[in-house]
Amino acid sequence: MTDDLADRGVLSPADRRRTSVRASMTFVHGFLFVGLVVAGLGPLLWLAKSAVTPTQDTLSTPFALWPNGIDWENLATAWNDIHIDQYFLNTIWVAAGSWFFQLLIATTAGYALSVLRPTYAPILNALVLATLFIPAVVLLVPLYLTILHPPVIGTSLLNTYWAVWLPAAANAFNILLVKRFFDGLPREVFEAAKTDGAGPFRVFWSIVLPMSKPILGVVSVFAVIAAWKDFLWPLLVLPDPAVQPLSVRLPAVQSQTELDVFLAALAISTLIPVVLFLLFQGLFLRGAGLGGAVKG
Repeated sequence: MTDDLADRGVLSPADRRRTSVRASMTFVHGFLFVGLVVAGLGPLLWLAKSAVTPTQDTLSTPFALWPNGIDWENLATAWNDIHIDQYFLNTIWVAAGSWFFQLLIATTAGYALSVLRPTYAPILNALVLATLFIPAVVLLVPLYLTILHPPVIGTSLLNTYWAVWLPAAANAFNILLVKRFFDGLPREVFEAAKTDGAGPFRVFWSIVLPMSKPILGVVSVFAVIAAWKDFLWPLLVLPDPAVQPLSVRLPAVQSQTELDVFLAALAISTLIPVVLFLLFQGLFLRGAGLGGAVKG
């Protein structure tokens, strides 16, 4: 009886068998589904449609489906004349480097705080957590001065991708997110590995990382999308247009570009984030898959 009460929702099985209740629930579910599809996919579908639509059609009938035909030349013009190919490659470099360093710092720091647990781990955890309360805009000036006159190397990092990669790596949110996931991993596996003679690096590389694919996928998506859409920081540290990403160059060329070509460039710039989400969406839904990791 207790289990039945715990599993019971707002509607009981008897309520669900009623025709009026089933009809109203079907209508509500359908309405919510259509609303979510329109809100989530509507802007992307409209951008994809407008990317191959002439400017006059977009301005006069923005929601019409190609009243005067499809103009595929917009994509070629955006790729060649605006040099989207160059800026697209720059963006991939920025996103790939940010992804690698964020994943490296998040996993190693999370491993140290959660699995190795040195005596000063609570202090480090508190310091990392405290950085989340500092507004990002407050850090712009000290970060810029550090990039301009970095310690040790003494050479300015302006107009190099290191100026974007290194600050992005120090992401407290990712560190705490990974640490929280590592806290839930079974300690029996680590103890068994240590008993078999595995060192800290072997435990990290051969046990912790393979068990952490879901959180690695989540952090990867967060890192790539954040780097892909970041505007202010790349604008400050990459003043040379030859190395700027799409997020910086597209606003700069908007006033000099036809609307249809500009929308085509925007559509091209959304390809990587959409593909990444489609590839990693399963990792958001799947568990860690540790059902057989610990023998009973």
